[in-house]
Formats: sequence, structure tokens, C-alpha cells
Amino acid sequence: MRLRAIEIVEDRTAQSRCDEGFLKLARLRLRNVYEDGSRSEPYACDVVSRPGSDAVVAVLYEHDAARRVRVLLREAPRAPIYLRSLKRFVHPDPGVYRSLRELVAGLVEPADGAGDLGLCRRAAQEAQEEAGLAIPPQAFHVIGDALFASPGTSDEKVFFCAGPGALGRAQLPPGDGSVMEECGELVSLELGEAIEACRRGEIPDMKTEVGLLRLADHLGYLPQLGCFADELPPELAARHRRLGVAAAPPGLPVASAPPVLPASAPRPGGR
Repeated sequence: MRLRAIEIVEDRTAQSRCDEGFLKLARLRLRNVYEDGSRSEPYACDVVSRPGSDAVVAVLYEHDAARRVRVLLREAPRAPIYLRSLKRFVHPDPGVYRSLRELVAGLVEPADGAGDLGLCRRAAQEAQEEAGLAIPPQAFHVIGDALFASPGTSDEKVFFCAGPGALGRAQLPPGDGSVMEECGELVSLELGEAIEACRRGEIPDMKTEVGLLRLADHLGYLPQLGCFADELPPELAARHRRLGVAAAPPGLPVASAPPVLPASAPRPGGR
């Protein structure tokens, strides 16, 4: 089923409290306390929170015998982005965002537990729920530290976990019965192509671009060259370093020559 449009049936903003609904809004007055004991004038600050507050991005990938790396994205409608078409912006946006491609992600839950293992449990659960892939938590690796999603308005932090899986077996699960789960699909792209699609605005999702770049560092993959760091001339390979992301465990097949990656293609539909 292809989405044609999203209609606003009712706007309940004026009748709703800021502590109701899925998103909670704390409307605060704050003041700064300085080291010398002085205080600033009070100022207004609104903070948006979601249940659980933090989220985990599951960067699901696979590689073949030629060391080509593919990643899995989930495409589905995102109503807040679609409804941009009803607003006017300083920089006009020509996009009609009937759907958005993103990495698999989900909210942290108390049952996941704390620490890296808890994050990997949540990533494994999201891989199962959103892509139908059974990947054990032990197969995931946390890639770098967490980032604030939108620090000017939200207290949410986003964590990134990379997990290898057989992407050809991915399938959309039945979902939770919510209309918001309809019209989804799974898309597999070559890693460099996916990063380029982010830069071109075809995948306009910040966490996805960050997750893909961290995966490249994790694997020691250089998307601009279409090869891995260990395929570089020795003097360049010796200078390569991962920028704050731990290396993946050994296991990627060694190619006799740098792989020839497919040319980037325009994204079919979706925007």
C-alpha cells in the first residue's frame, strides 16, 4: 500500500495539557548559578521528553566475499516531516516527505538493563521487531558514545550499536496494529551509496548519517575510496585510525583487490 497523503482530522493542541500525550513538555523558568555565587535573571526554557528518554540506533549490516558492505534501512511515513508542507520556511523546502528512510531504532526500556549489554539487548530487540532479524545481543557492538538528539529542546540521548546479520532474511513484522506502522518497507543499500544519499538529501535523517559513518569507522571502511584501510599502501594503512570508534572483531573476508562498488543511483520514490 502506497501512501498518498496525511490529513489532519483534529488539532487538539489548545485543549491539551503539556504533561499529556506521548511527548511531555516541561515549561520551566530557570536561572544560572555562577561560581562566584551570583545568579542570572530568570529565563524561560521548554524541555520535551519521551518515555524512557533515550534511544538506541541498530546499525544492521552484512558483507559479502568481495567485502562489499550493505546496510538495512526501514522506510515508513513520518507525519511530523510530512506536515512541513503546511508551513512556510525561510528556505523553501520542495520535498514532499511521504516516507523517510532511517536506520532501525527504538526507545530504551528499563528491562534492557544498564551498560553496553543493555544497549545491545535493546538493539537486538529492535532488529527483531522492526526487521524480523534474530541477531543475538552478543553480536552487537556499541560504536562510540551517545549523542544528544536536539539539545536545545530535548533531553534525549541517542546510542549507536552495530550488528551483523543476513539482510536477505529481513522482513517487516506484523507490527503493533497501529496505523503508524502501515506502509513500511525495508531497503538494503551499499554503505557508501547510503552515506551519499544522506548527503544528497535523499535520506534526510541525522541519526542515520551519523550511524552509517560510525559503522564505516567500526569496520575500517573508507567509503570515498570503496576499500578497507588494510587494502591501502602500507604507509597509508599505518596512518589510518578510527576516530573514537572501536574496531570490529576480525572476520571480514580479505579481497584480492579493492572492490568495485556500484554507482550511486537515484532513490526510487519516497520523497
